[in-house]
Amino acid sequence: MNKETLHQAIIKALINIHDDAHQATQTAISAATDKQNIPEHKYDTLSLEAAYLAHGQAQRVQQCLQDIQTFKALPIKRLSSQDPVHLGALVELYEEQADINKWFFVSPVSGGLTLEFEGQTIQMITLDSPLGKALKNKCLGDEFELNIAGKERCYEVVALF
Repeated sequence: MNKETLHQAIIKALINIHDDAHQATQTAISAATDKQNIPEHKYDTLSLEAAYLAHGQAQRVQQCLQDIQTFKALPIKRLSSQDPVHLGALVELYEEQADINKWFFVSPVSGGLTLEFEGQTIQMITLDSPLGKALKNKCLGDEFELNIAGKERCYEVVALF
């Protein structure tokens, strides 16, 4: 799997998230400043609520920008078969119970983001997530168990990039 191309696809996905957040901010600002939302009495808080929403959306835009910068700074390094899983690793896991392979990219940001790449679904995880903690420093061929929603899952690291 081409890690450089994946890196660019992730950056594009992060930029799309930023663009959506920016659009939501503009919509919230418009609602907060719309003449139809001028309070008619002291209990009419629609304008105030829209202003709070606009502020929250603006903070989200800033977080998205920070995520993009942090991810762009992540060095692209191809792992050897002896390297352990660490930040920037692309990992293929075999889940024994479901008899399926799953792909994960260990990222400093945007854990939970999922994207399609070269016919595979790749989910981003951080090292702070339960799966990220379990994967940290595992090597090719290592097996581990993880309790997810009260069910014990068995995984094997079958590929590292």
